[in-house]
Amino acid sequence: MAAPATHSADKDFDTLDPAAIALLLDVDGTIIDIGPSPFEVHVPDELCRSLERLLARTNGALALVSGRPIRDLDKLFSPLVLPAIGGHGAEMRRGGREIVAAVKALPDGLRAQLAQAATPGSGVEAEDKGYSVALHYRQAPNAEPRLRALVEKACAAFAGEGIELLTGKAMFEIKRNGVSKGAAVRKLMTRPPFAGRVPVFIGDDVTDESVFALMSDLRGKGYSVGRHFGRLAGIFATPGEVREALSRLASR
Repeated sequence: MAAPATHSADKDFDTLDPAAIALLLDVDGTIIDIGPSPFEVHVPDELCRSLERLLARTNGALALVSGRPIRDLDKLFSPLVLPAIGGHGAEMRRGGREIVAAVKALPDGLRAQLAQAATPGSGVEAEDKGYSVALHYRQAPNAEPRLRALVEKACAAFAGEGIELLTGKAMFEIKRNGVSKGAAVRKLMTRPPFAGRVPVFIGDDVTDESVFALMSDLRGKGYSVGRHFGRLAGIFATPGEVREALSRLASR
């Protein structure tokens, strides 16, 4: 891995060989722009074309690594059906259409208690994934203290369930202990067609830290979008820059 990076990722990223790498991509804030809510985002057609070409050029060793459920990723990127890690590592698909879940669903009572935070007009949106619940407050930043208190109370009430709080960009998510993007990526990299390749990960948020931390162990490369995460090969300024870099890599 390179020393802590302050330089643009473009020059280094352009040297990558698709035939030798496993390309691992966070979604929101990395390859697509953050929208007003998780349900109001745009996936450019050119991005889908780049991903389709890169899937072929990496011999299938390309995967989305997202907090979203895989079923939602399929809707966003339709008609593409890509290998994916969903729910911050709670589920995985290496190829084809089979999704393998790593954890059981949260209790109905806990999910219902958390969903109550998304009252009409509050600006808070609840995303119930079954195995986790995310509360998004992009449109209500002042709601953060109230939501944190609600989430901590709910976690305490179900402490025996083995759950934990994950924080992200204007988001609280309650999930099972031990589930992380990093753990899922480590497992993915032992399976074909990913095994034996150099992992290359691009992410943007604290929810991606477990993958960045893993890159050194796997002799891989990590690139961030808009912020520092320790030892990186480079930093992209915006998701738009990432899309341009993917397009160049797909076209070489």
